[in-house]
Amino acid sequence: MNTYSGSCHCGAVRFSFRAPEITCAMQCDCSICIRKTAYLTPAKVAQGDMEITAAGDALKTYRFGTMAAQHHFCGTCGIHTFVEPRLSPGTFRVNLGCIDGLNTLHLPSEIFDGKSL
Repeated sequence: MNTYSGSCHCGAVRFSFRAPEITCAMQCDCSICIRKTAYLTPAKVAQGDMEITAAGDALKTYRFGTMAAQHHFCGTCGIHTFVEPRLSPGTFRVNLGCIDGLNTLHLPSEIFDGKSL
């Protein structure tokens, strides 16, 4: 397991988590993920392996449809930081673009069929 850290663009939402080495990315094609073009961690991060720090009330959550998935973002800069997926409550998929020192443009990616959910 590796420890990763990251933040939104302005730094108001910071996080760290433990996960296997990130060697690829996952892209979801649901109606919200396709619009934000986020590359996500392929492995789900357990709640106990994720630490989140947010300044004041900077961390915001957006829900739609079944209201099960929780899409978290910074209310200051608007950057999507992570999601608690509908199919795996209590876990996270992290926006790889928010992880310090990781360049998502150099990672192979796989598509998750969220559109069919």
